[in-house]
Amino acid sequence: MRFPSELIEGRLVRRYKRFLADVMLPDGRLVTAHCANPGAMLGLNTEGARVLLSTSTNPARKLPFSWELVEADLSGGPQWVGINTARPNALVAEAFREGRLGPLAGYETLRPEVAYGKASRVDFLASGGGQPDCHVEVKNCHLMRRAGLAEFPDCKAARSARHMEELAGVVAAGGRAMLIVVIQMQAEVFDVARDIDPVFDRAFRAALAAGVEARAYRCRVGPEGVAIADPVPILTPGAVPPPARTRG
Repeated sequence: MRFPSELIEGRLVRRYKRFLADVMLPDGRLVTAHCANPGAMLGLNTEGARVLLSTSTNPARKLPFSWELVEADLSGGPQWVGINTARPNALVAEAFREGRLGPLAGYETLRPEVAYGKASRVDFLASGGGQPDCHVEVKNCHLMRRAGLAEFPDCKAARSARHMEELAGVVAAGGRAMLIVVIQMQAEVFDVARDIDPVFDRAFRAALAAGVEARAYRCRVGPEGVAIADPVPILTPGAVPPPARTRG
């Protein structure tokens, strides 16, 4: 996914009220950007951090800037990290169209926002190709407290825990269900941050035990765009490992 126009660089002044961030631009202007991220953003909201903003072309929008990337030193050295949690669903849809999601190979359509469970909507329903429908939930990941280890969640995630329970319900009813974790940074492995949210950890493990599939993908992230790249292993017992990668 390429950004439609060149991103604007600035320095983070502060992130506040969850969805707002003040950014100082190189010309000295202080602007308020929309921060599409409800999480704690641990390690990503340091004052003075280098950030990149996209600009909306909608003249009626109250905040024309959106915070897209931050340069953070996540134990393994500085790297660009995608913080916009509105992006992962689009990244999954793009990878599906381009045939880069092996676990969903053979499906013909990936329909968004389909009602299921207890008054919920699944991110995608994969269907067609002579295969059973697959309910797909997508989670964004940008927490790294140890070099190479991506973790989710970065705060209490009761809604995500409920999603895991509802995916388990799909499998119990004879269907197929999958969690896709989109890691908007470079990482080598993924695991649940069980010290941050033990409730989600229990729901995640129970879902895997029930037959819910889980996959994690790291992304290529840079000023030009963000794209799903390679699958990475999930450390939680019961998760399906990715296929071995050959290095050329």
